[in-house]
Amino acid sequence: MAERRFLCGAFALLALASLALAGCRDSGKESAHFELSGRLFVFNYRVATVQYLVTLRPLKLVGEGEVAIANFENPAGGEALVVRQQIWPLNDKVTINSPPLECVVKDRPYKVSIRIEDAKGGLIQSLETTMVSAQDQSVLPDKPLVVGPLYEPNPELKGHPGGHLPGGRGVTCPPAA
Repeated sequence: MAERRFLCGAFALLALASLALAGCRDSGKESAHFELSGRLFVFNYRVATVQYLVTLRPLKLVGEGEVAIANFENPAGGEALVVRQQIWPLNDKVTINSPPLECVVKDRPYKVSIRIEDAKGGLIQSLETTMVSAQDQSVLPDKPLVVGPLYEPNPELKGHPGGHLPGGRGVTCPPAA
C-alpha cells in the first residue's frame, strides 16, 4: 500500500513538473513558422564581391512548395534586390544570398524583408530586419584578384598589387547620409 502511494505521488509530481515546463514556452512565437537565425555581409576578397547572407531556422514542419522571397535594400540605390528561394522540407535551415552588391557602407543599416509563402502564393509569415556591415566595400579590390579555373592573377590588375585601379570599381555610389 505504501508503495502504491509512493508511485502515485511520484507520478503526480512528474505530471506537475511536465505541465510547469510546458508553461515555460515562449507563447509569443506560437504563430511563427521561421526565425531569423543569422544575418551578415559576406566579403569575398579573392573575387571582389560582397553579398547579404540571411539564414532562417524552421520552427514548424515545412510544407511542400514553400518559398522565401527576400527583398534586400540596394546599397547602390534604386529598386530592392529580390531573391526567391525554394524551401526544402527536410533542411534544418534556409540560406538566402543576395546577388553581388555595390556601395556597401560601414555602420549603415540596410533593410531586409522576407515573405514566406505557401505553394499557392499565400502569406505564411513576414520577417523584417536590418543589417549593418562592419566594413566598407572599399576594402575590396576593384576587380577579382584571380581569373580562370587555375586562379591565375587577373591581368587587368597588373601594376596594381593592392587591387585598386585609378578609375575604381566604375560605380557611382549615392552620397553617404
